[in-house]
Amino acid sequence: MSDVAVQVVKRVLLPVALLFSVMVGLGLLVTRVLAKSWPFTVEDAVNRELAADRTGGWNDVSLVFSTLASTQLIVVVTVLVALVLRLVLHRWREPLFLCAAVTAQALVFLFTTMVIDRSRPAVEHMDVSPPTSSFPSGHTSAAVALYVGIAVLLALRAKSTPAKVTWWTLLVLVPIGVAVTRMYRGMHHPSDVVASFINGGTCVAIMARAVLDRSLTWGRAKLPGLGKPGDDVTTAPAAAS
Repeated sequence: MSDVAVQVVKRVLLPVALLFSVMVGLGLLVTRVLAKSWPFTVEDAVNRELAADRTGGWNDVSLVFSTLASTQLIVVVTVLVALVLRLVLHRWREPLFLCAAVTAQALVFLFTTMVIDRSRPAVEHMDVSPPTSSFPSGHTSAAVALYVGIAVLLALRAKSTPAKVTWWTLLVLVPIGVAVTRMYRGMHHPSDVVASFINGGTCVAIMARAVLDRSLTWGRAKLPGLGKPGDDVTTAPAAAS
């Protein structure tokens, strides 16, 4: 097996597989082991309270946040941001990081829903339910991976602490809004969206470590375009990992 393949397995595939195992474990705890224990016994009450507080204005706001995390928009925004990053920075490191984080969370989400079977909350659903389990929330994990991933990239390039705080605040608020929205619209239980923050956030961390770490050498040479600004290919021996 080549050095690059070993690094991919060690830094990407194994961590993502471990995350999938954790997500399945959490799903089994929520739906079977601890289903009749607090705080999972009060989740239905939370969903009923949110449904009872619906108003026309908040319905419109919730639709906006839900749309920001829809599959179509997530794909479009990811592709567009990746293209802009490539054109502006003239390297593949940042666009690869963002695309990999979004893709990884989607795969973990999809395979988790195949194992965990959880019904939607017992309230009126404001959206058409996709043919997947309620656990975890795909909208929320996608929003975390995309918007937090963008926040990471912008914060790394920000020249001042206030700028970093601004980017983090603005972009982290999006997945938080999506999470509340998905519960408000009757599509997910609270534990569904909490698990999704774990999924999306962990995928961002995994890909940041695998792709954004400038000290990482993949085998005998750095991948073209993954070095420092202005670097193309480094032929020095790989540093010990």
